[in-house]
Amino acid sequence: MACAHRQMTAETGLLYHANVAHRGKFITFEGLDGCGKSTQLEKLAVVLRSRGCSPIVTREPGGTATGEEIRRLLLDTGTSGLAPLAELALMFASRAQHIKEVIEPALAAGNVVLCDRFTDSTEAYQGGGRKLGSAPILEMHRIVCGNLQPDLTILMDSDVAASVERARRRNKSRNSEDGHEDRNENRFEQESRAFFGRVRNVYLAIAAREPERVVLINARGTVDETHRAILETVRRKLKLAAKTA
Repeated sequence: MACAHRQMTAETGLLYHANVAHRGKFITFEGLDGCGKSTQLEKLAVVLRSRGCSPIVTREPGGTATGEEIRRLLLDTGTSGLAPLAELALMFASRAQHIKEVIEPALAAGNVVLCDRFTDSTEAYQGGGRKLGSAPILEMHRIVCGNLQPDLTILMDSDVAASVERARRRNKSRNSEDGHEDRNENRFEQESRAFFGRVRNVYLAIAAREPERVVLINARGTVDETHRAILETVRRKLKLAAKTA
């Protein structure tokens, strides 16, 4: 990974070995809206930076100029009538550009890439929530993404009602502060509890199907408790050496 040097601290005992000749690591964060993904991703990024790494922090949909335009279209409540298949196509359009411009170049350079959502979100939200099924999403992933897979996926499992309510409050507060109450990223949060129940069920099915890649993290505790569990998972799954006496 692209780290300037070998470094570790007593807090976590994580040790990184610099070797830019090797391909980087691709870590994705998944879960329901409002589960705390973005917070936990940034906390992990802070830890990596403190150890001499320079992780690439990005998100989906988005991550590129084109992707951010698609994001605005996908998440704005003004596009509530968007057909499920159109929604699916836009998600993969953003992803294809994201892979080409950001993810693949960063991995080739030996960087750690931390991404807020990837194809698992599409399988859960469009495949499960929109009832399109997993098969078309997995086939689209194969064709559009060259079957690129994360080295590790942190799936933050949380209570459906609590997560969605938190996401609604967050977006309402953000839009009020920005003075854009008429334009927001609240389109998915307006869906029913049944919709999000289907999303969570597909997430759990993905974790059961791919246990080597996907690690289920209980996100119902405190921010610090969740952070510690994620650090331990990253250390263990990516075979980073622990501190020794």
